Amino acid sequence: MGSVLMQYVVIGLGGALGSMLRFGVGSWIDSGATKAVGPIFPWGTIIVNITGCFIIGFIATVSATEGRIFLSPLTRQFILIGILGGYTTFSSFSLQTLLLAQGGQWWDAAANVLLSVVLCLVGVWLGAVLAGAFNQLR
Repeated sequence: MGSVLMQYVVIGLGGALGSMLRFGVGSWIDSGATKAVGPIFPWGTIIVNITGCFIIGFIATVSATEGRIFLSPLTRQFILIGILGGYTTFSSFSLQTLLLAQGGQWWDAAANVLLSVVLCLVGVWLGAVLAGAFNQLR
């Protein structure tokens, strides 16, 4: 199998695993609150995001070139992009922001946070507005 195709396969398998983990962990955490009426506070999502961020920070650092553990590039992609990307994309966003800040690119790190949070909230709002308008067409 070609190198690029192998990357896609490995990352895809890791992403599937990470997505299943996200569903399982989030459901397990929120299972006690599902009997509540109305929306509940998203503890499952928050815990998944926090644990994903911790794990990606740990693995990215411990397996960096100067780190104590060697992981092949394909194994790092499987874990960091695949599993943790499927588990929570917030971990990827957080690692990228940290790397910008560690590289002295403070304005870029701040812009990444501001643009990601604001534009993603605007995007979700616009998507909801568009879907609401679409739902009214009958």
